[in-house]
Amino acid sequence: MGMATTIGLRGLSLSSCSLPLLRSLKTKPPTSSYPTTGAFAATTGTTSTLKALLLPYSLIILRGCPSFCVAPNANAAATAPSESNGDYPTDDIKDAAHLLDLRVGRIIKAWRHEEADSLYVEEVDVGEPEPRIICSGLVNNIPLHLLEDAKVVVFANLKPRNMRGVKSCGMLMAASDASHQNVELLVPPEASVPGERIWFGTEHDKDNLPDPATPNQVQKKKIWELVQPHLKTDASCTAMLGEHLMQTSAGAVVCKSLKNANIS
Repeated sequence: MGMATTIGLRGLSLSSCSLPLLRSLKTKPPTSSYPTTGAFAATTGTTSTLKALLLPYSLIILRGCPSFCVAPNANAAATAPSESNGDYPTDDIKDAAHLLDLRVGRIIKAWRHEEADSLYVEEVDVGEPEPRIICSGLVNNIPLHLLEDAKVVVFANLKPRNMRGVKSCGMLMAASDASHQNVELLVPPEASVPGERIWFGTEHDKDNLPDPATPNQVQKKKIWELVQPHLKTDASCTAMLGEHLMQTSAGAVVCKSLKNANIS
């Protein structure tokens, strides 16, 4: 979870041609674990593939639910029609979600942002040579001492943002109730390993994960905005993408107590 903001993009009607393109998409992995001065550079071939993949989508921009995990303008506000209207085939949404680089993380240490009363700053181990610095708007929701050494879910291919002088390289994912007053971080299983990539669905889905999109592609093609409205917790507080479990090799991702809650 990180930085207070408003998110809730729904939209993007998928054409029948998008599914095979989505499943065949392979982006080249970055040459370094994460950029120090900006987003990963996209290759020409990858950009062309993503254009072919996402041009059939029609974006519907509406107002949506707040996220506590990104900078105030890191994502536009949007929402989408209900899944029940059949506009979004479940497998297409799942394949889009697998372009997001969601990882198991562990917070090494956390402190109050010196220039922003609502923000924490965290050092997070995401399986890279150096920890990520991430800012999160959790001050009014989670006591500081509960963050240190906590296992978390990190959205790792979000473009870095400057948060009052601190460069935030990712976001912590969390569930919130309808009032947005109760917020809980998503929690991977204790046995999960920092850096492990998180997926949706079955072991088959894990074995067929595409390479994640670059941060530039995630932003430009609005992949997060397509996926986020379909992320919820179920009646047992398990994180879901539609009917698909959010999984690690050690088991499902959950939150502590929020049922049927939005995830952002």
